Amino acid sequence: MIETAGPALRVAEAGVIRTDPRAPLSERLAELYVGLREVLAEWRPGAIALEDVFAHPAFPRTGILIGHVCGVISVAASERRIPVETIPPAAVKRALVTSGRADKRQIQRMVRALLTLDREPVSHVGDALALALVALSRRGVPLRTPA
Repeated sequence: MIETAGPALRVAEAGVIRTDPRAPLSERLAELYVGLREVLAEWRPGAIALEDVFAHPAFPRTGILIGHVCGVISVAASERRIPVETIPPAAVKRALVTSGRADKRQIQRMVRALLTLDREPVSHVGDALALALVALSRRGVPLRTPA
């Protein structure tokens, strides 16, 4: 979660809801739903940004599983009347590093710079923060690296 305070942007909270990978999909989705409802109740975000579902032809199951997760997130957000914006991965890359083909490391470095973090965020957290930054930018919040 990113908070805006004047021209400054700061990470209020960032993390991952983990589920047991050995549990059936239905249980994992239910656990995600409960955890997400707790996060939304505590932090009350103004919007949620999701990466648009992309399925690599070599790994179609991954896209299907991500679709399930996006559905759970969308339902939890809808219950609280929180708007959800989906953003294609290439749009995030273009917005943050001006290349739709940027690699994950480039994105993480830009997230670190824009949010003045001590270190680069771990993979999933970095992805979520990048999405949040782009969503904020689309709402007119300027993204600037500190001077």
